[in-house]
Amino acid sequence: MRMNTRLFRLLPLLAALLPACGSAPRIPGVTPYKVEIQQGNFVSQEMVAQLKPGMSKEQVRFVLGTPLLTDIFHAERWDYVYWRETPEGKREKRTLAVHFSDGRLARLDGDVVSPKEPQ
Repeated sequence: MRMNTRLFRLLPLLAALLPACGSAPRIPGVTPYKVEIQQGNFVSQEMVAQLKPGMSKEQVRFVLGTPLLTDIFHAERWDYVYWRETPEGKREKRTLAVHFSDGRLARLDGDVVSPKEPQ
């Protein structure tokens, strides 16, 4: 019973010291593994080039996938957001807003826009 009370007294101390492990000295030649983080919808120039004015929402969804953001106040606008961070710390962010008029593709806005942008 005495051992358990000692352990419970040490637990908060151990928990407080745990964050200090992140600042441990580095060993030359040994680096921690860092994963590439991707979030959102990846939309390439080739995907955007497939879009044509007048396409239905279903056709746009087939080409680009389901949008990350849909606003109930702007039902005629879909937002595709993509964010990526490499293990080296570089960040890349892309946005694409697809605007519809009466359920048909009207125009595109954002970072990933085809040279033949629908008007």
